Amino acid sequence: MSNIQLPPLLIVEDSNEDFESFLRYLNQYSSTIPVYRCINGDQALAFLYHTNRYTDPETYPRPGLIVLDLNLPGTDGREVLRQIKQDNNLKTLPVVVFTTSNNPRDIETCYRQGVNGYVIKPMDIHLLKRSIHTLLSYWFEITVLPFNLPQEI
Repeated sequence: MSNIQLPPLLIVEDSNEDFESFLRYLNQYSSTIPVYRCINGDQALAFLYHTNRYTDPETYPRPGLIVLDLNLPGTDGREVLRQIKQDNNLKTLPVVVFTTSNNPRDIETCYRQGVNGYVIKPMDIHLLKRSIHTLLSYWFEITVLPFNLPQEI
């Protein structure tokens, strides 16, 4: 990876174990991607809308990519995705669902709502590592992200 400023990654994941695994493989991949974590849907929406304790956009910047678990406490990932993709200021943010759900209804619903990718978390540690590396490579090396595009007024 080059030395350019990479956009922040927002990981919305309630499982400490899953987050730590993702972070471990992320750090093996790159130490230059700024990472933020929210543990539930309400916290993720507060982060994105700069409400509650997330009011400072300098401290809590607009992410370049959101990795979203579906099965979250409170407001679940399905609702977070729906709100993001219906908001004119947020809908260009790429969202990749990273979940254990292989339910065809979840997959179809997420794509209908505008998700940019749907990845089922592999249980095998080697497949998990490969999935995370492929995800990061695609979104941070190959794809041009809509990072820092002006927001609509």
